Amino acid sequence: MYHIIPDIHGHADKLDGLLAYLGWRKMLSGWIGPTPEQRIVFLGDFIDRGPENARVLDTVRSLIDSGKACAVMGNHEFNAIHYHTVVDGKPLRERSQKNRNQHKSFLDEFPTGDARTRDAINWMKDLPLFFENDLFRAVHACWYAPAIDLLKTELSDTRLSDDDLEREGWTAGPLWDALQIVTSGVEKQLPEGYSFFDKGEHERHHVRIAWWLNGARSWRDAAQSVPDVSSLPDGNLPEDVFDYIYSDTKPVFFGHYWLTGRPRVEAPHALCLDYSAGKGGPLVAYRFEGDQKENLVDQIVAQEIS
Repeated sequence: MYHIIPDIHGHADKLDGLLAYLGWRKMLSGWIGPTPEQRIVFLGDFIDRGPENARVLDTVRSLIDSGKACAVMGNHEFNAIHYHTVVDGKPLRERSQKNRNQHKSFLDEFPTGDARTRDAINWMKDLPLFFENDLFRAVHACWYAPAIDLLKTELSDTRLSDDDLEREGWTAGPLWDALQIVTSGVEKQLPEGYSFFDKGEHERHHVRIAWWLNGARSWRDAAQSVPDVSSLPDGNLPEDVFDYIYSDTKPVFFGHYWLTGRPRVEAPHALCLDYSAGKGGPLVAYRFEGDQKENLVDQIVAQEIS
């Protein structure tokens, strides 16, 4: 039995409220769930945007340390690792104004070079990039079998190590591409002349593709995290996009895509749980009980804590 919880983004009050709503309590002896066998799977993106990154990390780490939870790495943890890791005198993620702005709420609590920051980044490095058991899969942004297989081959225990980060050409090539797919999803460049402004008011020429929607055929059908899809072309998607469509029957859970509206099951075997808790939306969860391999029944728990 699992509670699956997506992107928290520094909103400790929302996490506290959701855990209480689900029946979790922190006692002097440690965390107690609604049943002894209950566990949590976190889908990453614990940091940035919200005001209490440290408190979120403390809660998540204590649940993991007590054996009550596990977690996968989100793109915000992936970016933070690279922002705070210096190789040959340069950070692996550029400390540009745009990147500092995106990372500001974390930096306010965890300045670069601080001992507590190093501890948090080392913890993030130890997060696996995906999770799988006999019943279901979990990943932050996209489950794409060739990328998953490459990570299994190239990385020790599917985690990032200091040796990995110091590899020559680390930020280019097939391994880097696989890391981007599982943490940030599939992005495709729009046809010439098209772009859009995201929620952060940044102009984008690439769109995130809904790899879980078998019926999507046009840019407007498949594009995610676009405030106004009418600004996109209405033509058909490039054929290579369909290589990424999830066709397995094993359920996979993920976050990342800033959905809005009432939480819903969009596909039989793949479910996005991110409903924009980092920017005014609710923090939701999925209650996975027993053997649900064949179909994702609607057990989304929408605790409207905003």
